[in-house]
Amino acid sequence: MTRNTIKVLVFDVFGTVVDWRSALLAEYRTLALDKGWSVDGQDFLERWESVRRAAMNRVNDGSAPWTNLSQIYRRRLDEVLDELRLDGMVARQRDHFNQVWCRPNVWPDSLPALHRLKQQFVLATLTNNDFAWAVAMAKHAGLPWDCVFTAEIFKRYKPAPETYLGVLQLLGVAPHEAMMVACHNYDLAAAASHGMHTAFIPRKEFSADQSKDQAPEGEWTIVARDLGEVADRLVA
Repeated sequence: MTRNTIKVLVFDVFGTVVDWRSALLAEYRTLALDKGWSVDGQDFLERWESVRRAAMNRVNDGSAPWTNLSQIYRRRLDEVLDELRLDGMVARQRDHFNQVWCRPNVWPDSLPALHRLKQQFVLATLTNNDFAWAVAMAKHAGLPWDCVFTAEIFKRYKPAPETYLGVLQLLGVAPHEAMMVACHNYDLAAAASHGMHTAFIPRKEFSADQSKDQAPEGEWTIVARDLGEVADRLVA
């Protein structure tokens, strides 16, 4: 790889660029205090997030119709509240709380690195998020994307080929002119299978003692400690 061959950096967002867990925990704990709930916040989030991958897989294998991630999470929120017998939230309040996924914290290294990288590359997303949610998240967090691509555009979730190939086609670049940046090995493996360059960074996305995706599981183009190091490696 030479830096001159790469024109576009394509970013996973949840986990890679933003820290969704700390934001959700903070909002849940404020809500729990107000409602008098005693359920642990980490347990609540694990239950809420747990259905995401299986639901997206059902869409990809054709056993379920296209369903936006916001709808997946909204339905699951109702289920978790019922399972844990947590009451006191009307539909309007549940809708607002579901949108906490649009209000994440940003990892400390993300914004400085993105602004450095933007000087030399086109910055795009490829996220399993809804389009509206991805835009709201960028506005909330000040993420300097040049363009936003989401699974909703392609009606398929990563790691379906249509997502990666669709981004390349819409941007008019060859695979070797793009680099996928992610903290998930599965995402990079899929991107690499289509000829894209890859950059891996480990994140403690799910918990402080997370062991998954803490080391590269493939021959990725760049392995870095954070996005700042990715910028160090790419920006001339």
